[in-house]
Amino acid sequence: MIKPLYNNVLLKKVEASNKTESGIIITQKEEKEDYAVVAEVSGCKEVKVDDKVYEMPLKKGDKVMYKKYSGTDIKDGDEEYILIKAEDILAVVK
Repeated sequence: MIKPLYNNVLLKKVEASNKTESGIIITQKEEKEDYAVVAEVSGCKEVKVDDKVYEMPLKKGDKVMYKKYSGTDIKDGDEEYILIKAEDILAVVK
């Protein structure tokens, strides 16, 4: 298992669905969405963003959106992950 350090977060990539909510299958390949699921969070309790310190807002299992072209892609067996700084995560998707 990969354990992120400092203010880094390990995200598991989520494949974009090729079906609409009504069940229509989309055959055209679209650009992948920039969201993932938090697989692991470092032990840091705080995150520094723009010289301000915030409580770590993320926990394992959160579905998040992140900055495009951020982080480092990692492959562990068949699983694909992104190791990213917590401040590059833009939103938690509910």
